[in-house]
Amino acid sequence: MDTYYNPDDLGKFGDMGKESPELWNAFMKYYAKVFEAGALSEREKALIALAVAHAVQCPYCIDAYTRASLEKGSNREQMTEAIHVAVALRGGASLVHGVQMRNTAEKISF
Repeated sequence: MDTYYNPDDLGKFGDMGKESPELWNAFMKYYAKVFEAGALSEREKALIALAVAHAVQCPYCIDAYTRASLEKGSNREQMTEAIHVAVALRGGASLVHGVQMRNTAEKISF
């Protein structure tokens, strides 16, 4: 099946460093450090990343952090719950912007 996002392209992520290796290496060093265990475990960070991947709608990240979450010991129930947290926040963030609409409508109401 043809899709806009080719799952095989995730394997080409490193190609983004070809023209700017200094910036790529700095990003990858930071990226690796972020996902090391600290106050949060690697498992918890993978679940957060999975939820954020859904919020920003990145299919490559969804694939990568589904795999990472499973490899770090999460199960489907935990992963699904994490996604629901992201959905709730994204929905709530959209809804609260309705206050902006209401404020504007009140200013220009006929």
